[in-house]
Amino acid sequence: MAGLTTGDLAPDFTLPRDGGGSISLSAFRGRPVVLFFYPKDDTKSCTLEAISFTELAPDFAAAGVELIGISPDSVKRHDRFAKKHDLTVTLAADEEKTAISAYGLWVEKSLYGRRYMGVERSTFLIAADGRIARAWEKVKVNGHAQEVLEAAKAL
Repeated sequence: MAGLTTGDLAPDFTLPRDGGGSISLSAFRGRPVVLFFYPKDDTKSCTLEAISFTELAPDFAAAGVELIGISPDSVKRHDRFAKKHDLTVTLAADEEKTAISAYGLWVEKSLYGRRYMGVERSTFLIAADGRIARAWEKVKVNGHAQEVLEAAKAL
């Protein structure tokens, strides 16, 4: 993951977001943020992950934690995805893969012997000071959002 470890300053970004406008990590300095990077809107695992974070969004908000999902999909695609699944988490569109690359998540993958480039599903818990408090690599979706919530509450 590009050498990013606990205690490193989280790379800042400004990306277009669902619903219009843009979002920057630096705008949330002073409060914790969860960044969950995922490969593609409206695929089975990515949908389950986004729904899981949406279901726990009130608990994250109560803990003062912002949730941001990031994928290389377009804003238009994010808008359709959010509407279709009643998602309330912020979805950032990283079509140029600038944030994805800064976090070291644009990687070579393999499926049935075919090699291709894609997003490695990962989550970062960013502390209020802008430093990485915890990172989850190669995330398995089941139970993940709850695990992130518990870590966020422990900050």
